[in-house]
Amino acid sequence: MYLLGLVYILQSHLLAVHSCPALCACTFGDSGAAALRSVQCSDPRISSIPTNVPADTVKLRLEKTLISRVPRAAFYNLSDLRFLWLTYNSITAIHPSSFVNLKALRELRLDGNLLTSFSWEGLRDMPRLQTLGLHNNRLSSLPAHAALFLPNITYLDLSSNRLTILPVGLLDLWFPLTGQQRGSAQRRILGLHDNPWLCDCQISMVMSLSMSLGSPIVLMDQLLLCRWSPGQSGMLLTQTELSRCVRPSVQPAATRVVSPLGSNVILRCDATGYPTPTLTWVKTLAYNDCCKQDTLKNSGQLPRNLESFMQQSPQVGVRWSIIILNGLSYEDAGEYRCQARNMAGLSEAPIKLRVVGVSRQFRVPKKKSQKTTPRPSSKYRKPNQTPSNASSVQDNQILQRNMPSSNNKTQTIPNLSPKGFPKDKYDKTKLS
Repeated sequence: MYLLGLVYILQSHLLAVHSCPALCACTFGDSGAAALRSVQCSDPRISSIPTNVPADTVKLRLEKTLISRVPRAAFYNLSDLRFLWLTYNSITAIHPSSFVNLKALRELRLDGNLLTSFSWEGLRDMPRLQTLGLHNNRLSSLPAHAALFLPNITYLDLSSNRLTILPVGLLDLWFPLTGQQRGSAQRRILGLHDNPWLCDCQISMVMSLSMSLGSPIVLMDQLLLCRWSPGQSGMLLTQTELSRCVRPSVQPAATRVVSPLGSNVILRCDATGYPTPTLTWVKTLAYNDCCKQDTLKNSGQLPRNLESFMQQSPQVGVRWSIIILNGLSYEDAGEYRCQARNMAGLSEAPIKLRVVGVSRQFRVPKKKSQKTTPRPSSKYRKPNQTPSNASSVQDNQILQRNMPSSNNKTQTIPNLSPKGFPKDKYDKTKLS
């Protein structure tokens, strides 16, 4: 009896693995030493996701059916699935957890459906996904957080939708700043055509940068149409004059700064552009002549975005920012980059900070402990005797003349400046 039960379980498992769903076709394709199973379901009578798809399926195509929704964990048993096509159906809703356990999926195509929104958070369940097709849907907006789930996508087709504006987060992902890149920039293919884009700086930036030499972005179709207002007819973006968009320009207060150990220093940069650019600070390099071992230890944490800084915009199109470094140590030495970004583009300027040791230290001498003796009365003082505290007053006056002024919190030592740089390039910043 036990053997019969075991045989039944094995038979049911084999049927679940090798059976083909009704109204579908199952084929095997040769890929090297392994045979890959493909399942295609394109019968118009299918109205829901099949539940008995073989577990060893590598490619699943559900096309031209009446499927209108994708439920939660719809493909949980297909952990080997690499290609999933849900094209030209009637899908209007996809559950955020529809693609759970698809850790091997490389390609997801949802072209030709009726999607008005897409759950970008669901991409976390597909860490190896590289191709995402959303062509010919009804998407009207891209949320700002969508860029958080697209770092590995190298092929993104958003063409033939109802998109009007690109969020700035996507521009940061597609065109990263120099200090934020990890190695060489990843090349991406984008489909943005056949959307009612508004003529703004974002779409203009994508268009201009994609045509530059060595651009990380390749557009499927560079003939993009845009319009000044939703009611106007579209015009070719290449013929549109976006004169209001001005790429940022960054000017640091000093390109090289030398400051002594333990002092305070202020790094400042000014930026202009339209729209008014936003400024960020990034430390990209660490170096110092005295502490090479510590430099090598900390270089693995770079580049590093700095969060404690101030910025202010006194007028439209102008913004300045400062970063204050208190009590300089050798670890603070290195290269800092002030980065400016707006819808029209991005730019940055480096500032090199060198920390040098102090050649002379002023120390207040410790007072020697003396036994207190009774103060003699002035009545019994000798004629030429001075009060006991007169010598200490003179010592304090001499000490104050030798000590540096308390106003100068930052000191620049000219003798320690490198001979290769002119003196006027060094920032002698003083904090009042």
